[in-house]
Amino acid sequence: MKPIVKSNKLASVAYDIRGPVLDKARAMEEEGHKIIKLNIGNVAAFGLEPPDEIVQDMIRNMPHSAGYTDSKGLFAPRKAVVHYTQQKNVAGVTIDDVYLGNGASELIAIGMNALLNDGDEVLIPSPDYPLYTAVVGLSGGTPVHYRCDEASDWMPDIADMRARITARTKALVVINPNNPTGALYPESVLSEIVQVAREHELIVFADEIYDKTLYDGNTHTSIASLADDVLFVTVNGLSKNYRSCGYRAGWMVVSGEKRHARDYIEGLNMLASLRLCANTPGQLAIQTALGGYQSINDLVAPAGRLGRQRELAYQLLSDIPGVSVVKPKAALYMFPRLDLKMYPIKDDQQFAYDLLAEQKVLIVQGTGFNWNAPDHFRIVFLPNSDDLTEAIGRIAKFLEHYRKRSSQ
Repeated sequence: MKPIVKSNKLASVAYDIRGPVLDKARAMEEEGHKIIKLNIGNVAAFGLEPPDEIVQDMIRNMPHSAGYTDSKGLFAPRKAVVHYTQQKNVAGVTIDDVYLGNGASELIAIGMNALLNDGDEVLIPSPDYPLYTAVVGLSGGTPVHYRCDEASDWMPDIADMRARITARTKALVVINPNNPTGALYPESVLSEIVQVAREHELIVFADEIYDKTLYDGNTHTSIASLADDVLFVTVNGLSKNYRSCGYRAGWMVVSGEKRHARDYIEGLNMLASLRLCANTPGQLAIQTALGGYQSINDLVAPAGRLGRQRELAYQLLSDIPGVSVVKPKAALYMFPRLDLKMYPIKDDQQFAYDLLAEQKVLIVQGTGFNWNAPDHFRIVFLPNSDDLTEAIGRIAKFLEHYRKRSSQ
């Protein structure tokens, strides 16, 4: 029989957060090995549960959630999102500008599919969250990566961003707070990005899923609050700030210069209608989450669980010879750098395989985030302090053995 092969559109698609190294980890688990997983921000897997009031409200409303909703979502949670944008000082948002989705990832795909023709280019940060690179390619577009500068706390390199704009560039992506680096962009940097978008008439796709997961008293500025003459598409959701990954409840807000985007917005409406609606139980969680007590504030405080684990992971990684890491100001991740003179790594996916095989610790290699050198890896600092200490201790042992082998 003729082989059935996958689409050519998948040739350049990768999502190494759940890629080949994870497949190897699963096989090892089936053989009885216990793996410490630092590869994904699946918060509930580490005992960080959603607030009780969200769960209880969903339970109470579940008997009435079987039917389709409006394609953009239920009125009450969309209105709650409008109020949230007002709190973020984003002007001019109405309920018609809000789309609810099955997590932010679905809405990112809708936003790109409605925009891109074959060969259109989108600027994406490097390192990136690889979903953006994958979705742009699947939408027929070409992902173009602009550099973020580790020496400047992983801030976007505006000059590099400008240098990569061509006549085919349609949009730029800003992930703030950032995954995988934990960077938090100040208003001055965001204003420079807005100016780039303004000069070249680009749409700004703003990923703000970690906008409440902030440390050391830092505050988040929504880039959409800085201009009304640029079109912004902002995505957010419940998965991280509210520890509700599996609820698949997210939202997308279109704001700024909408008058010249009527045809694009019609495309968004068409795609929202094609999938009928987002899951209703997840929608029912949004209003309660946004209006209730913000328990994330307790977790990110210096004495809170996430605050303590961030500090612990930073110290333990910094103590390993040849490892440096920018201390994250936000989110759930660290993106440590390995000194290639001390660790002459040629293939960082193989490095991740070897760490997994030798020490039973699962990380994601830096090139999985479209970083251009084999000298970084990403970890989550979600495990409790004892497990985190054990995991990074195993990484330290592996690197010690690696140094010894390399020097022979």
